[in-house]
Amino acid sequence: MWLSGIFASSYDPAMPVPRIAIVGRPNVGKSSLLNLIARERISIVDDQPGVTRDRVCAIVDLDSPVGSGPERSVELVDTGGFGVYVADGARYDDAGRDLARLTGQIEAQIALAVESADLILFAVDAQAGITPRDREIATLLRERRLGGQGGEPPEPGPGGVDPDPQRQVPVSIRVVATKVDGPKWETHAYELSALGFGEPMMCSATSKYLRRAMLDALYETVGGLPSARAPEPPAADLKLAIVGKRNAGKSTLVNTLAGQDRVIVSEIAGTTRDAVDVHVQRDGRSLLVIDTAGLRRRRSMHERVEHYAVLRAHQSIRRADVVFLLIDATTPISQVDEQLAALVVESYKPVILVVNKWDLVEGRVGPNGRPLTPEVFESYLRDELKGLSFAPISLISARDGLNVSETIDLAHELLEQARARVGTGPLNRVVREILEARGPSTKLGKRIKIYYVSQVGTCPPTIALVVNRPEAFNLNYQRYMLNRFRERLDFPEVPIRLLIRRRRRDEARQGLGEEAARGAGADRTEPRTAESYFED
Repeated sequence: MWLSGIFASSYDPAMPVPRIAIVGRPNVGKSSLLNLIARERISIVDDQPGVTRDRVCAIVDLDSPVGSGPERSVELVDTGGFGVYVADGARYDDAGRDLARLTGQIEAQIALAVESADLILFAVDAQAGITPRDREIATLLRERRLGGQGGEPPEPGPGGVDPDPQRQVPVSIRVVATKVDGPKWETHAYELSALGFGEPMMCSATSKYLRRAMLDALYETVGGLPSARAPEPPAADLKLAIVGKRNAGKSTLVNTLAGQDRVIVSEIAGTTRDAVDVHVQRDGRSLLVIDTAGLRRRRSMHERVEHYAVLRAHQSIRRADVVFLLIDATTPISQVDEQLAALVVESYKPVILVVNKWDLVEGRVGPNGRPLTPEVFESYLRDELKGLSFAPISLISARDGLNVSETIDLAHELLEQARARVGTGPLNRVVREILEARGPSTKLGKRIKIYYVSQVGTCPPTIALVVNRPEAFNLNYQRYMLNRFRERLDFPEVPIRLLIRRRRRDEARQGLGEEAARGAGADRTEPRTAESYFED
């Protein structure tokens, strides 16, 4: 079930796990079902149709019913609601674009999920009963047309089991009766057997009614699949979050990296709603790409879903090793770009300013009457995004693949910088040189002492200073120190966290003895203090 250029999950393709696709019409609770099984809020849940558009995937470990058997790992794939992709009266977005134009792409994503799945969970609302749309989906599943297979299929076996071992469609289809909020709805749930896929599983994502029974039944169903394994997932070499304003080209970049249409790409801004994980293998290295929703100014948000997308973008940045801040070269730097830049700065994540659509603007005359060159655009970005003066800039075309591979290589380099560590001895020498060139200014000529300096962490590189007067190290002087650190240490292009604190009373009484210095990674050949680094 492995797709060209992209891992369907984070597992070794030699030991695949079962893939479960969740399908159904809108508003039957597919996203809630995924979150219920995963025991985590992964998919956005909202009562507005068309919220889920891309495939949203999650690796989940299912516990055995009695707690004594092995866990069974599965990949869950949440798909868009089949048949209705816009809410009543909301066919057009706030810019007047027809959202119904996404229909073909959304259905293509559903088809991909179905074609590559081992098991389909057909979600049906027990309270609403079987609707004409449900019957249509059941017919498409039974005739193998929802996955775009076409042709005359063989007759399925009992319970929807496919007798063909060479199948390219799911080995099993199970109905899940959703919204079974209590005992009175169980009878309604059993009526869904009329769809022809056997006795339904049932549960309620709201009240958690019958959740354990549903998970136990799912565990047993998965155990009968030929690909049921429980391997340990390897960690990705690099986790990369792509953030940017709407229509900057994030999904196009993801698809270029993946080598296929993994996420929906459209000129309609705001197409991606969830944060979508895509696993890519490039040049012998595994890459987890996190595609996030495009953002815009808060006062321009018209839907609750957009606010959820903002939260997902925050979470994606926190999960990532490196962030691509995607800049649209064809439009001026906006307030959203500045807000995202501030968010990245606050996260202390390595970041690359990735300028997309460079092929469309290179050589054109800019607002100042000068041709746009890399040097001119770099100067413009540095003026507009001052907080990211250390971040490297990459000019790409996501559509054509221009400079994309080189940008990924740069991301790996930034991760190595973020993991770099400097010994206490060399760091003391650098601090001494910084202080001799320019020390912090104080009132009334008060003496400044630095008792101890050490790198206490990585990702980001974190440097701690124990001093007698922390207030003397104001923000301007801290920026000065950070710039000097980038010039002289092994992390010139990544954020550095600087911790400055006063020496505690017990430290002053006991001193920073040799054992304490050694425990912090000090170089024994260097003195443990820097009391005479600077005197005002």
